Amino acid sequence: MVRSTFLLPAAALAALAADCDLSGYKAQPGLEAARSNGSVTLTWAGERGETLRAGFAIANGQPVIRDLALRKQGGAWAQIGSDLTPEFHVTAGKRRISNQQMSPLRELGLTSPEILEREKWKVFWDSPLTVPGSPNTNPGLPRTPDEIRRATSKFSTGSCAVKTDGARLEVSFDGLSLGVFAGTLQFTVYKGTNLIRQEAIAKTEEDSVAYKYHAGLRGFQLGAAKRVVWRDTARGWQKHEFGGGSNNDPVALRARNRLAIVETAGGSLAVFPPPHKFFFAREIELNLGYVWYRKDNDSSFSIGVRHGDREEMYRGYGVSNELWEKRTRQARSFAQGNFALYNAPKGTWQRMAVYYYLSPGDGAAAQARVMNYTHDDSYKRLPGYQVAISHFHTHFHEMLLDAGSFDVQPTWLPTFRAMGVNIAMMSDFHGDGHPSDPGPLRFKEQHAYFEGARRFSDKEFLIMPGEEPDAFFGGHYTMVFPKPVYWSHVRKEGQPFEETSGEFGKVYHVGDAKEELEMLRRENGLVWQAHPRTKGSSGYPETIRQTEHFRSDRYLGASYQSLPVDLSEKRICEVRCFGTLDDMNNWGAPKYLFAEGDTYQKNPEDDTYGHLLVNYVKLDRLPKFDEPWTPVIRSLRDGAFFVTSGEVLIRESGIEGSGANAAMFADAEWTFPLDFVEVVWGDGDKVDRKIVNATELPAFGRKRFRVPVDLAGKKWVRFAIWDSAGNGAFTQPLHPGGTLGSQ
Repeated sequence: MVRSTFLLPAAALAALAADCDLSGYKAQPGLEAARSNGSVTLTWAGERGETLRAGFAIANGQPVIRDLALRKQGGAWAQIGSDLTPEFHVTAGKRRISNQQMSPLRELGLTSPEILEREKWKVFWDSPLTVPGSPNTNPGLPRTPDEIRRATSKFSTGSCAVKTDGARLEVSFDGLSLGVFAGTLQFTVYKGTNLIRQEAIAKTEEDSVAYKYHAGLRGFQLGAAKRVVWRDTARGWQKHEFGGGSNNDPVALRARNRLAIVETAGGSLAVFPPPHKFFFAREIELNLGYVWYRKDNDSSFSIGVRHGDREEMYRGYGVSNELWEKRTRQARSFAQGNFALYNAPKGTWQRMAVYYYLSPGDGAAAQARVMNYTHDDSYKRLPGYQVAISHFHTHFHEMLLDAGSFDVQPTWLPTFRAMGVNIAMMSDFHGDGHPSDPGPLRFKEQHAYFEGARRFSDKEFLIMPGEEPDAFFGGHYTMVFPKPVYWSHVRKEGQPFEETSGEFGKVYHVGDAKEELEMLRRENGLVWQAHPRTKGSSGYPETIRQTEHFRSDRYLGASYQSLPVDLSEKRICEVRCFGTLDDMNNWGAPKYLFAEGDTYQKNPEDDTYGHLLVNYVKLDRLPKFDEPWTPVIRSLRDGAFFVTSGEVLIRESGIEGSGANAAMFADAEWTFPLDFVEVVWGDGDKVDRKIVNATELPAFGRKRFRVPVDLAGKKWVRFAIWDSAGNGAFTQPLHPGGTLGSQ
């Protein structure tokens, strides 16, 4: 990493007052901006009666934070930092489509240059910083070192602007240059919180850019700042007091909760990335170190957030050498083939953010306050709802059979339970076991799967053994039943579709799509398109929209996952996921988006929360394993669930009135300050929306929103709410004819 030193002699501080544009600023109690002594100072009301202050200036064309301070109610100002320089680093590579995407696209005849250019931005299997690349993963390999370009932020700033947006203040500086990107630097403070958001808002005019960024502050003085503290992945407190030599590069901290804290005599400054928007999709959630420090010299240090250059291998597992080596090979393929970075299509304004939190206490007190924003990295209990997740290839049955016991607790179990998950729909037989075996061998493996799920389910945690069969319906898809069902993907000549086995009871041998649908109907199962319009589902579900199985009520819809990540989008998976949802509902009967993980091995020390989106399913009671799981299936089929990143919850939603006099309501709560709420609808042809700005609402709020909307002639409608950190929640579409009323 390129690093420069930056000193701030008093004579170099520019007289900013005449150059800072305050025309967009509107004074209000608890949120003020003022020019003074060559700087502009923001002062705002924080949490627990505290007041915060941030002073900004320009020195030699470089934006500078001259002062960061906090005052307790009735107390004196305590300085947290002074003369701090924001810095950003970008590493850019070349975006390529994957061969996995190409396979279904070729089968469907969708290989025009225009289509491939569009589809490459939905890639999962891409690792632009891995040279020469994993064989057969992408067209156009090998990658070469000159594809990778690294740059440090440079500024030629001459002015700033202050703007009021609801209950927040933004101060922006022009003249940012960041390698292939150029744009502005912006700081945002929020009334009622101790948060500061620092971000580079920049675009590139180059083609096929994939990138990652580091961001932080330089210039913490060792005389005033005592140390950096963090919790390790085992929740133990660690510290660094800068008693050794200087660093050339950032020191990555594998900190739990993605959080590092600077302790000073006046208080603490916590540093962390956006909880979910920061992370691009991976196969695993190994904590690669998302925060860093760097001792720059004997008097100062820097701190910030970062991504690694590459994936790492998860720990292999297994008793037998065969399984251990199989899992290790898989881990190696993940590390080489998938680390996709962010998309940066030409001309899009990318927002590269880092958060700071000012606290009057020590590191532990600051950590506790910051964790309120993510409910301690867990999913808050909501009366009348159960938290459901789906699509995890942990090879549960294979692990149990290899260990020779059904009573070996899998490491993913405490991982999910600690986050407040109640229902885990797993997906064995995807690279493990014998999914294509026509009978006894597969059924024995299914028995191990079902028995393991039975033993580790309890009153507050239900394991539903699902599967991603990818057999006859087209693309990849996920399937669950309201009970264990024995079935094979193949039917040999002479085998019946359904028969009774002395060992396993009723079993199915499925030979085509019609039989697969019939099995779903007989057993009241559900199926949905996994990762629609990407990976092995590129071109789906649109190419099966007229099939009997897609039009069936057994076909729930599609999955929701943060893939790909484009930091110019305001919503998680804005184009691919919501584009699929809205199209499906314009095509016909109600279809929904169900949040999935689609990841593999995981352990309690992983950073799973940042990569996970969940479903709150409306259920008064969680079924036990040996009871029918029909209530779960029924709630999903009725669309009685909402999807969330965890920070935003929707307690109730529905429609009041009808036609031109309708309104959509939602009782919602949130942690981070909100950004906007929206009502989205379709008429069977096009999609439209009504966006309501919510920036005036404080953090940690709750409100019943009511948005008037003309639903005359509309086919469906849904509600969504998004906060200032990119977190959000959305309801499932409501349709007329008994559905468009309440949820």
